[in-house]
Parts: sequence; structure tokens; C-alpha cells
Amino acid sequence: MARTPFEPGPDAAVYVISVAAELSGLHPQTLRTYERMGLITPGRTGGGGRRYSHSDIELLRQIASLTSAGIGIEGVRRILDLEHRVAALRARNEELQ
Repeated sequence: MARTPFEPGPDAAVYVISVAAELSGLHPQTLRTYERMGLITPGRTGGGGRRYSHSDIELLRQIASLTSAGIGIEGVRRILDLEHRVAALRARNEELQ
């Protein structure tokens, strides 16, 4: 389905932290903690305010799902790193084909 010219893409940083927290089911302080830990990197406004994208919200939901399943933060970090590597390898494989 095509987006309208006014509909932001999945990587457009449009959600303030309170909305991102509500959409992800996490507390705003948890989002700040995950940012400090390097698990997520929200966009920033000119004044320094955090702005989250739809992709960021999906990542936060994934992190919440993993932690609620009993996986520790370091395990989550490792899983996310491995998923990024797999995605990069798939992209590289497609390039080579």
C-alpha cells in the first residue's frame, strides 16, 4: 500500500518519548535506560528532545518481549547484534546473486 505524501515512513522520527513509551508498553525511564545502554538510538530535535520512529517502537516491543521471556539485557544485546548481522549477510547475499 502506497503512503500518502503526509504519512511518515517507518524510519521517520515523529513520536515523543511519552507516546513511544505508551505504544511500546514501557515506562519512559526504561526508554532512557535502553538509550544509555546503546540498545536504541532515537532521533533528536534541534533542542535535544527525543523522537522515536515506528521502527524504534517495533525494536522496543521486541526488547520488551525478550526481557519478559526472561532474557537479560546482555542476552538481548547479543540477540539484536546477531539479528543485525544476519540481515547484513542476507543483504550482501542478495547483492552477490
